[in-house]
Amino acid sequence: MSETDFLATLTIERRLALSYAPARSRGLWLGLFAIDARLSGIVRDAREPMLAQIKLAWWREELGKPVDQRRRGEPLLALLEPWGDQAQGLASLSNTWEPLLGDELLGQPEVASATEGRAAACLTLAEIVGLPPTGIAEAARGWALADLAPMLAQPAAHDWSRVSLPRELRPLQVLYGLAVRQRGKLPLLHGPIAALVAVRLGLLGI
Repeated sequence: MSETDFLATLTIERRLALSYAPARSRGLWLGLFAIDARLSGIVRDAREPMLAQIKLAWWREELGKPVDQRRRGEPLLALLEPWGDQAQGLASLSNTWEPLLGDELLGQPEVASATEGRAAACLTLAEIVGLPPTGIAEAARGWALADLAPMLAQPAAHDWSRVSLPRELRPLQVLYGLAVRQRGKLPLLHGPIAALVAVRLGLLGI
């Protein structure tokens, strides 16, 4: 698969956010978005929850292996090679989506697990590029809550304070900034002003 193929698997807001990633971190963000899209797709398209759980477990296991022990010939694993052995930090993303295999709305324990999975992935990316963790987990949790909003039994408590992140984390700045605007209750690009807000966040980080 080419980079264009992986981009085609991403939602429009993620493609927009990725367009503002600097060269140093762009490949890492594309990998994070692509594996998250693959895992969410497993859950979304699942007809048999047990089969979906097996697929999620396979990805957790592969991402936890050293680079030289991962399965060869899987294009997405090849895309994740820049993550090196720290790709295990992406394994927790399966926790974001696995609770959605049930028919019930998500309660607080499931929400906590889901948001921590996204936070762990973003913190690992920051570690790879040598950035401090300040504000990253909070932003990642807010972004996750926006994705999960339709499945929540009740609105989850979150501090929607604005955060300022380093340039290498501009995609997260865009996604969290959109989530702040909607307070996690509506799609990130909901409304005619949302795209302009995304552009402002991408260019200026505010």
